[in-house]
Amino acid sequence: MLEIQNLVKRFGPLVAVDGVSLTVPRGEVLGFLGPNGAGKSTTMKMVAGFLAPTAGTAVICGDDILTRPLQAKRHLGYLPEGAPAYPDMTAIDFLGFVAAIRGLRGAGRKSHLARVIEMMRIGEVLNQPIETLSKGFQRRVGVAQALLHDPPVLILDEPTDGLDPNQKYEMRSIIRAMQPEKAIVISTHLLEEVEAVCSRAIIIARGRILADGAPAELAARSPRHNAARLTVVAAAEARLRAELVRLPGIASVEKVSENHQAILIAIPHDRRPIADEIADFVRAQGPAVSEWRIEQGRLDDVFRAITAPAAETTEPEPVRQAA
Repeated sequence: MLEIQNLVKRFGPLVAVDGVSLTVPRGEVLGFLGPNGAGKSTTMKMVAGFLAPTAGTAVICGDDILTRPLQAKRHLGYLPEGAPAYPDMTAIDFLGFVAAIRGLRGAGRKSHLARVIEMMRIGEVLNQPIETLSKGFQRRVGVAQALLHDPPVLILDEPTDGLDPNQKYEMRSIIRAMQPEKAIVISTHLLEEVEAVCSRAIIIARGRILADGAPAELAARSPRHNAARLTVVAAAEARLRAELVRLPGIASVEKVSENHQAILIAIPHDRRPIADEIADFVRAQGPAVSEWRIEQGRLDDVFRAITAPAAETTEPEPVRQAA
């Protein structure tokens, strides 16, 4: 439903987007993830036809955004960065204006407006000027205009920006409910957004795609994938740490402190499973280990390793197994 073909955007000597290609089928929620300035919003603007690419193109439901722009945009709902709108318009006037631009008339226009007003829970602010709305309500009005014509492809740039936790939960529920019938791209820098709602994630930095996979697959690339996390008695921490690092499957052991608890993280060789080995160790230690679990890996570890400059990716020095 959406195909991005080798998109490039240059601003003078700056290459903001450098050969981005991807496809999004129906039923997929793609998290387009990257640090600020990675090229996410610029890519989305080119896909939506708001910004002309230096090279490459995007095809939306078979229509090329460059050669058939009006046809392509009919298939697309787009929430831009910052949800820009006419500030002196009321919310209902703005949505009515967008409905007219989209060619919605008569009973169909009324039903489409009623649907998005209910879906986004904006009925209480319909007659207020947009400039007087909170950031959260402005964002919800912005999402409502993107959904108004019920498009098969959605591009949402930071859809939960400015929303409180309850509103974020509602927005994610709306996205999950639409997922089976649409291709959805969510541009974000929030890892929690990707883990909560996306079926696939792409990490972009410096204008290039650096990773592509399901969130769980990317998290499995974390150094802590299959690591064992043990909460231990503080008085026994040093002894347990020394014994853990001698186990055959353990590459290193890190100590962390949380809520005044002593916690040891046993890192396996090459992310290999160590659950059986750790279970035997815990049974032998008795009450010295109060709880333990195997970690699946953390997306933030992978994100930081992929996107941060080398000088910023230093980790605490672990205890390593003797050669």
